[in-house]
Amino acid sequence: MTTPEDAARAIARPVGDLGGAFMLDGATYAKGAELGFSGIDFYVLGRGGALGDTSADVVASAFLYWNPGHVATQWEAGRAVMSPADGAAAWADVCHTYGDTNLPDVDGLDRLGVLAGKVVAETSPAGAPLFAGWRTLAVPGADRPRARAQHLLNALRELRGGLHGGAVLAAGLSPIEAVAVNAPGMAPIFGWDPDSLPDGAVAAERWKVAETGTDVAMGRVLSVLDDTERAELVELVTGLHSAWLKSKEG
Repeated sequence: MTTPEDAARAIARPVGDLGGAFMLDGATYAKGAELGFSGIDFYVLGRGGALGDTSADVVASAFLYWNPGHVATQWEAGRAVMSPADGAAAWADVCHTYGDTNLPDVDGLDRLGVLAGKVVAETSPAGAPLFAGWRTLAVPGADRPRARAQHLLNALRELRGGLHGGAVLAAGLSPIEAVAVNAPGMAPIFGWDPDSLPDGAVAAERWKVAETGTDVAMGRVLSVLDDTERAELVELVTGLHSAWLKSKEG
């Protein structure tokens, strides 16, 4: 039997990799440039735009790892290009395009969409504001199974990310400590001075506590599926992830 926590642990990396792949893709920022963005302002307005026409502080509260001052600069730069609502729509569009173009056409995408869609539709948005906002955006239809899967995988990524943020803070980690432990190479993107990062090794044990807490919280979410459905979701997500990784090797 696949327990909810086991399932959460098994899909953590696949959901993170697949759901966020479009955010790292050069084509995403080429499209952003066509729209008038200069770079990371497209990410901040597009991803943060799911929260609505709000303040930079609200966006920073959802972007756990980011320097709030950097969020404010990029949020205002993005708003000079288009509204948050339009930015969110453009961000969703590049997400869907990435799925159509890059996800392998494997068996079971339709079923993955059904199971992931059930989780997304039935879970509480508590503690996951970016997930809550993303869930309001239009989902591609069944005639675009790869785009639909990509949209739902990003929804699950935003859901786990929100729950992870709560677990990180509950474990006593500050945002900059979390960056130092898990993603020091991303510090400049997040607006931190790499030379000012604390020693990540000091906080490594608290990071493990946060990861365990995230699996517990995400396991609760996956309880909306029965045992058979959870095992099926794990098989479909991990299988798609393996096929995607293999396609990138070529």
